[in-house]
Amino acid sequence: QLFCLFLGVWGDELSVLRSPQSVVFRDGGWPLPGERIPDVAALSMGFSVEDDLPWPGLGVGDLFNRPRATVLVTVKGVEKLTLPEKGISYPIENAVPFSLDSVANAIHSLFSEETPVILQLAPSEERVYMVGKANSVFEDLSVTLRQLRNRLFQNNSILSSLPLNSLSRNNEVDLLFLSELQVLHDIASLLSRHKHLAKDRSPDLYSLELAGLEEIGKRYGEDSQQFKDASQILAESLQKFADEMYNLYSGNAVVEVVAVKAFNSPLTRKTRSILQSTESEKDNPYNLAHEYDYDYAVIFNIILWMMIGLALAVIVVSYNLWNMDPGYDSIIYRMTNQKIRMD
Repeated sequence: QLFCLFLGVWGDELSVLRSPQSVVFRDGGWPLPGERIPDVAALSMGFSVEDDLPWPGLGVGDLFNRPRATVLVTVKGVEKLTLPEKGISYPIENAVPFSLDSVANAIHSLFSEETPVILQLAPSEERVYMVGKANSVFEDLSVTLRQLRNRLFQNNSILSSLPLNSLSRNNEVDLLFLSELQVLHDIASLLSRHKHLAKDRSPDLYSLELAGLEEIGKRYGEDSQQFKDASQILAESLQKFADEMYNLYSGNAVVEVVAVKAFNSPLTRKTRSILQSTESEKDNPYNLAHEYDYDYAVIFNIILWMMIGLALAVIVVSYNLWNMDPGYDSIIYRMTNQKIRMD
């Protein structure tokens, strides 16, 4: 029924703090490949993935009761994030950069008419992507560094209630970290004004990337008091953010946090030049056929049996027309003969 899935990571580790009846996580130290994290998010929402996930940590669960929202927060530059609540944890092997673009595309293609809320945001890089009703819900959300700085010094910002400890309001690195916490607070606050969106049929997706803690570690060092205070503040803020999103979606939300010290390779996206029109021989030197899509078998069977059915229908109709007696089987001839006799 109602649930919140909150994933915390100690170093390169995935931890489940809350698990509902509809999503089953088994207790065990099974490692999860870093590139399959988006597949875990997709499967927990009830979507299919291209390649099977032979990971025993995620069970089947309730297929008819899927979450209304998935929230994934990526925290960079931390080896251990001590969250207020502890749950099932899994180590992450080969921590490589990932994105939830595939999950966002699945939601957008299946629920395009219902305009779900899709928000992907990286405050430190000023990168934002909004789809559907997110444009109206988060139109007042600060996304640029200038907007975030101005937001922090407003009367209702987190600076008025957050204990800074060793952090400073006059340091740009500290302000970047605090601005990311402000984004978490504002997302939950703005969504609370549109609670009806959390009760509709379409699932929502939130993907956030936080790099402020990593910058504090580079500026002060990981053994500094600033880094320790920032880690504690971030853990408490993430827990509070998870509870707020859990309540806004009436417990039917998945909240994930992935924290890694450093990714093994940078995130790259494949691009294609507009001048590239043909495939060179070096790209395919052995003249091999292209790989089939995973939907090929389904499409092939649909077309095959439809053609067989149409061919059988044509044969049956042709056979009956060929052996039809016009004077006995056709009503046209019978009506014509009766009219001739009457005349």
